[in-house]
Amino acid sequence: MGDKPMFGMLFGVLVKLKPYLAMVSLQFGYSGMYVITMVSLKKGMNHYVLTVYRHVAATLAIAPFALILERKIRPKLTPSIFLKIMLLGLLEPVIDQNLYYVGMKSTSATFTSACINVVPAITFILATIFWLEKVDIRKIPCQAKIIGTIVTVSGAMVMTLYKGPVVDLMTRGRGHHGAATSSSSDQHWITGTLMLLGSCLAWSGFFILQSFTLKEYPAELSLTLLVCVMGVVQGAAVALVMERDMSAWALGWDSRLLASVYSGVVCSGIAYYVQGVVNKQRGPVFVTAFSPLCMIITAALGSIILAEQLHLGSILGAIVIVIGLYCVIWGKSKDKPGSSLALTDEKAKAQELPITNGSTKLITVDQNHHNTDVHGSFGVSMVRIPPSQEA
Repeated sequence: MGDKPMFGMLFGVLVKLKPYLAMVSLQFGYSGMYVITMVSLKKGMNHYVLTVYRHVAATLAIAPFALILERKIRPKLTPSIFLKIMLLGLLEPVIDQNLYYVGMKSTSATFTSACINVVPAITFILATIFWLEKVDIRKIPCQAKIIGTIVTVSGAMVMTLYKGPVVDLMTRGRGHHGAATSSSSDQHWITGTLMLLGSCLAWSGFFILQSFTLKEYPAELSLTLLVCVMGVVQGAAVALVMERDMSAWALGWDSRLLASVYSGVVCSGIAYYVQGVVNKQRGPVFVTAFSPLCMIITAALGSIILAEQLHLGSILGAIVIVIGLYCVIWGKSKDKPGSSLALTDEKAKAQELPITNGSTKLITVDQNHHNTDVHGSFGVSMVRIPPSQEA
């Protein structure tokens, strides 16, 4: 009998940790994608084609689960929701990923994963603009989030404008090759960084729009499937315009196929679904708050597998970004539960409808559930409609 309370406590702890464990696991998945994708791009794979194949793999992986598990709870697809899904498919699968791949080719996998740390700050700014995040400048947690956002953006500027000398963590057998690589890529470094920042902006916009869409279409698997399908259609249209050589679409049993399948299944199919669930529970700022872990893992893998160099500007910028990011996270941790989902509360209040009671008095219910008669001319009582009775 004594084991039951202990089991209940452990289960409760796991439930509370589930969003954290989910987001940490995704960072390991993203780190593997950075390395595998970089290998395929270096071997000549076209990034427009990779984006299409990635979402073909994601669609095939997620479709059986979405069609079977959500066949009874899938909401009606209205024109408004369909337009939002089309925009989601444009923001992340097309704009974000193509800018991201171009930026990665011009810089490195390690630098790319470090630059992605700007996403939480951009997401916080957009969430504030769209009333998904409450801002009260008089409170210290809110001040921490604002200061952290400014510091994070400053770190991104350091990474963009200052490259600095090479910091070799593994110097053996790499000196001459590293110098040649560095000199040949200098002219593309700033362009690549700007592409990555554009990618971060598109990705943050995706999280904000996903948060809105999930309120109208709360079927995470089906939404993931539809976003992937839109990504295939729109990405294919862009790829056919930008890449006229049909040989670029050829796949073999090599890194091209591995990059398409791995990034599609893990970083599109699974990631979209997990991020959607956590976004619905904790808000878009929480979803983006774990990227520094990805940077650390990718730096280790990139240095070992890809023989990548670290530059002083990248290290300094990454340190500044992490400091700013965790100011944002600290401020976020002081929020009351659900405060990041202020829009949900406002919509709930909007569902309080006036109902006439047929007499000339207003019936209200106080906190102790006692009826109070208030004489008036319209006889209106405010009644909250339970979710089960909504149309």
